Amino acid sequence: MAGHGSSGGNHSNWMAEHKSTYEGFLKGSVGLTLLCLYVLVALVCFRFSPTLNVFFGFAGLIAGAISVAIDARTGGRWFLSGGILVLFGLLVAFLIS
Repeated sequence: MAGHGSSGGNHSNWMAEHKSTYEGFLKGSVGLTLLCLYVLVALVCFRFSPTLNVFFGFAGLIAGAISVAIDARTGGRWFLSGGILVLFGLLVAFLIS
């Protein structure tokens, strides 16, 4: 804040910093939301799966955390994380039924 003077200046530099901060916030929000969804599916697996519930729950959590980290580092398209989340959810649904 101390570096921002009130006398004229180049506002495009401030807008570039603001835009990069906003994009980082959105990327972090989507990544955190996906991690929360992985935790919710794992909790369902822990509670309702009759066999190998701990193994599949933790395997899904680890796979989810790795895929979210990969997607966050590669630009934030979130296709890998979303696809693995759908597969994990279908696996848990199959184990429950």
